[in-house]
Amino acid sequence: MGFGSYDESEQKDQDVDTDDSDGVAVHENDHDGEVSFESEADTDNLIEQLSEIKDDTDE
Repeated sequence: MGFGSYDESEQKDQDVDTDDSDGVAVHENDHDGEVSFESEADTDNLIEQLSEIKDDTDE
């Protein structure tokens, strides 16, 4: 057998018993709401903090 060869008898008629009940329900916890938060920091302060974070990651 060369590289990549396989026994074809092992590849045909493969029956796989799958059970859909074991799957993950991706929409089980969907949320159609709003998120809000309050902060006492002003925009200039937040931009300054962001600039500092970016400067730290560049180093």
